[in-house]
Amino acid sequence: MKKNYICVGVFGGLLLAGAVLNAADGDAKKGKDLFEQNCDVCHNADSTDAKVGPGLKGLFKKENLTSDSDKKVTDTTVMEIINKGSPAGMPAFEDQLSAQQRADVLAYLKTL
Repeated sequence: MKKNYICVGVFGGLLLAGAVLNAADGDAKKGKDLFEQNCDVCHNADSTDAKVGPGLKGLFKKENLTSDSDKKVTDTTVMEIINKGSPAGMPAFEDQLSAQQRADVLAYLKTL
């Protein structure tokens, strides 16, 4: 019984460690390359003009997300969209990019 608690605790700790990986852990330079390979087709990085999805220039200077105006722009809400996609048609990248790559993209988005 004690082994089960240890396994659950270790697994929970690993999940928590992955969940707290954020922009502070990301490399914006690598994130820019990843953005250009994966996101640039649908999002402008250098303007707020929409392509398929919204332009992302100044994203972290905004109070609310463009696509969901009742949600605040935070590391958590932006990472949630990167991970799970959006009802407006953005695909999920949780299975396409590693946790580190997603953190790199988040770090890059903070530079726009």
